[in-house]
Amino acid sequence: MSGYLGRRITETVLLLLLMSFLIYALIGLMPGDPIDLMLSADPHITSEDAARLRALQGLDRPLVERYWFWLQGAAVGDFGYSRLYARPVVEVIGPRLLNTLILMGTSLALALLIAIPAGVVAAMHPRGLTDNTINLLAFAGFSVPSFWLGLILIIVFAVQLGWLPAGGTAPVGGGDLLDRLRYLILPVATLTLLAAGTFVRFVRAAMLEALREDFIRTARVKGLSRSAVVVRHAMPHAMLSLVTIVALNVGSLFSGSLVVETIFAYLGMGKLIYDSIMGNDYNLALAALLIATLVTLLANLAADIAYGWLDPRIDYGG
Repeated sequence: MSGYLGRRITETVLLLLLMSFLIYALIGLMPGDPIDLMLSADPHITSEDAARLRALQGLDRPLVERYWFWLQGAAVGDFGYSRLYARPVVEVIGPRLLNTLILMGTSLALALLIAIPAGVVAAMHPRGLTDNTINLLAFAGFSVPSFWLGLILIIVFAVQLGWLPAGGTAPVGGGDLLDRLRYLILPVATLTLLAAGTFVRFVRAAMLEALREDFIRTARVKGLSRSAVVVRHAMPHAMLSLVTIVALNVGSLFSGSLVVETIFAYLGMGKLIYDSIMGNDYNLALAALLIATLVTLLANLAADIAYGWLDPRIDYGG
C-alpha cells in the first residue's frame, strides 16, 4: 500500500503541475490583461506608461517564463495579489475555502446518511410500494433544478414562515454556533436533496446486483440472518460503485455549486471562481481553479483507498 500511495501522490503532483500550466496558458490567452483594464478606466495613461507597467508586472515576457516565475512563488505559498479585492490571493481564498468545505462536507454527509439506508430498503423490497415510493422521491430529487428548489425553500422558510435567513453567511467571529448554523440550513438542504436523489438510485441498483451474486446465496444457505447477509456481505460489495459516484461528485459539489451559492449569497469557492473569471482577476482565478482540481484529485485518491478497505481482494502491490 505504501508503494501505491507513493505512486499516486507522485501522479497527483505531476497532474497538478500539468493542470496549472494549462490553466495558466488558457488564462494568458484570454483577451485583455490588468493593464488593458487600467487603460480603459483611466484615459490619461499613455502607451509609454502602459509599456512600463507591463514590464514591471512581467507581462511582456514569454508565457513559459511568466509561468516559471509564478510557479516559483506558488511553491512558497505566494499566489500574487487579487485585483478585485486588493489583497493577497491566499487571504481571499482562505475564508471562502472554509465556507465551501463546511457546505460541501455537511451536504455530502447528510446525503449519504439518507441515501444508503433508503437505497438498501428499496433494494430489499423490489417493485413494491416502498421501492416505488423511494424511487419516485429519488427521481424528483435529482430532476428538480437547483435554482428552483433553492427559491422554493427561501419562499417557504424565509419569506412565509420567517424561520431562517434567506441568504448570506454569518460574520467571521460573530454570533454563536447556532446563529452560524441558521445560515447553513437552506443551502445545505438544497444540495443534500439534490445529491441524495442521485445516490439513492446508485445504492439501490448496486444492492440489487449484489443480492443476485453467488456468495449471497451461499451466505443464506449457511443460515445467516437476512440482516447479516445484507450488512456483512451485500453492502460492502454494493458500496464500491457508490464510492466511485461520490468521488466524481466531490468536484462538482466543490466548484459546481455556483447556482446554490448565488441563490443564497453564500460566499464560497464556486461563486469566487465565477467572479474572478468575470472580473479578469487572473491570479485569483488560477489559484481557485487549482484548488478545485486538487480537491477532485484527492477525492479520487481517497476513493481508491476505500476500494481496498471495502474489498480485501483488491491488491495494490501490482
